[in-house]
Amino acid sequence: MKNPVMIVLLSTLMPMAMAQDGGVYFSHKNWEIACDNTHTCRAAGYSDEDESSGSVLLTRLAGPGTALSGEVVLTEMVADEVAPAEKLTLWINNKPAGALTAAEEGYWRLSASQIRSLIKAVKGSSKVEFKGGATAFVLSGEGAAAVMLKMDDVQGRIGTPGALVKQGNRPESSVPAAIPPPVIQAVKISKAQERPLTAPEIAALRPKLLATLEQDECDLMQPSEDRDEELMMLTPLSGNHAVISALCWRAAYNEGQAYWVIDNALAESPVLVTTSGTDYSEGVISYSHKGRGLGDCWGTASWVWDGQAFRQESKATTGMCRYIHLGGTWHLPTFVAEVKPAR
Repeated sequence: MKNPVMIVLLSTLMPMAMAQDGGVYFSHKNWEIACDNTHTCRAAGYSDEDESSGSVLLTRLAGPGTALSGEVVLTEMVADEVAPAEKLTLWINNKPAGALTAAEEGYWRLSASQIRSLIKAVKGSSKVEFKGGATAFVLSGEGAAAVMLKMDDVQGRIGTPGALVKQGNRPESSVPAAIPPPVIQAVKISKAQERPLTAPEIAALRPKLLATLEQDECDLMQPSEDRDEELMMLTPLSGNHAVISALCWRAAYNEGQAYWVIDNALAESPVLVTTSGTDYSEGVISYSHKGRGLGDCWGTASWVWDGQAFRQESKATTGMCRYIHLGGTWHLPTFVAEVKPAR
């Protein structure tokens, strides 16, 4: 069987029925980047993995002339409880480069000049530190240039004055504009309650459901004499449609439900939405999976019912597994959409 957790967390373009094209994810050494389908890009840098002292996030919207924003977070996962930093200062090559601005609890904002200095430093061999926490956060430069070049490439900035790595004389006006996110019109959902499918219904549906899957994709749905009959649920949607759910796989600290759309009469061919779902509620299928048991890194996604199909609403990770925050460090989407409320 394929490793379902790795599929969920590492694949940025996982094929799913009714999903739209995703964005770009790329990592190199201690840096990673996620660009969503609007071409907004977010690059995260970390300390060396054996230090795990903090992370920097650089965000840039698509389009000509856009500036970067920058945030910093220090690790909260330390052996002994310590008071949060009251002041955080950027140091470059052992010289102070100004205090950061406190944002929401535990997060700090970089100024435009600090961002410029930081980018120049991590592309070279300069030492970048943030002092004020229990220990200094030394930002690694390993992988930074490759990730910033990827940001320039995705946003069409290579050769322009605004490029981060390969500047040139190509006009800034030649940078492509941001791509509008897709719009999803949610619809009202049936008030009918979910119910378990009967044994005859399962027997009739199982071949149709398995036909939508790759070989051995859902080992817990395969017929077996070694376990009890699987519990499959049917939940009415809107109109003549319903959702079928069934446990698909289990791993060390995650499990995935498979979700399909089918007609209420169970006569037509089911359409697979995902094999990694963890929840269905009021017209939204979603998943949330740990990257490891500690819970410091997660992968998430969601799909919204529009009356005809489940349309992808979001897909994201919380960044590398670096012992920084329980629940994840950042929100790094590779897919976003605008959802209009049900009328």
